Amino acid sequence: MNLRRTPGILLTGMADIGTFNALKIVKTVDFGVYLNGGDLGEILLPRRYVPGNMKIGESLEVFLYFDSEDRLIATTEKPLARVGDFAFLEAVAVNAVGAFLNWGLPKDLFVPYSEQRPPMQAGKKYVVFLYLDRASRRIVASAKIDKHLSKEPAPFKPGQVVDLLIYGKSELGYKAVVENSHGGILYKNEVFRALQPGDLVKGHIRKVRDDGKIDLRLDKPGYGNVGDLGEKILAALKANDGFLEVTDKSPADLIASLFGTSKNAFKMALGALYKKRMITLDEFGITLVDHN
Repeated sequence: MNLRRTPGILLTGMADIGTFNALKIVKTVDFGVYLNGGDLGEILLPRRYVPGNMKIGESLEVFLYFDSEDRLIATTEKPLARVGDFAFLEAVAVNAVGAFLNWGLPKDLFVPYSEQRPPMQAGKKYVVFLYLDRASRRIVASAKIDKHLSKEPAPFKPGQVVDLLIYGKSELGYKAVVENSHGGILYKNEVFRALQPGDLVKGHIRKVRDDGKIDLRLDKPGYGNVGDLGEKILAALKANDGFLEVTDKSPADLIASLFGTSKNAFKMALGALYKKRMITLDEFGITLVDHN
């Protein structure tokens, strides 16, 4: 699972490591074709990845990375993430030097020990950021998410719908990567469902603060959430023979466990359904009108 910050495909002649490039074939050999990588030189695309009937001068969309022998190589396979992405990936091996993550390519993605927090374990998944190490010019990953979040002014507006990747918790609530770039917080007293690192969810911008931090919410503000919640209540009623033993006076934790929302939002949704004469309410619960 991942979000995107980097451009989709780089143009021919502007080859970059760790992303997709459109490169021209400059030479054919028995074991594949060589592509024009510009300043990176000629780059091999092994025969098994070469589509049939490709000719010199034609372009291919390829991903550039280093193979198991640390040679720069091209592939038409699609990795689970690329340089500039935050992603949720599984550790497949760990040693004293670092960990190795499955990112969908033959050579696993390396996470130096110094970039792990806490130390990784094989078989578990972690939110990481992929980057090109300047010293080694190798693609590596880091689990220290906060230091890789953008420090540029956030371009978001209050109420804007955004993609969120949950990556941790704090005393205030859940920490999220917003649109694969900035960091934000979902306050725990406003979250009414369980969230785990790696969850990809839709959210809404509540506020971009003066210090650059972003306040988030899952539900639409005010009455904007009533329609979706109303549909959820109706579906629950239909699945339970037209009756639910819950009311607008039920405990907030019961409402949160059933519908993943606040008591206030639940009351607004019930009111909207009642005004439309789709439900009736009494001290025992909610009944769907004309259920039969």
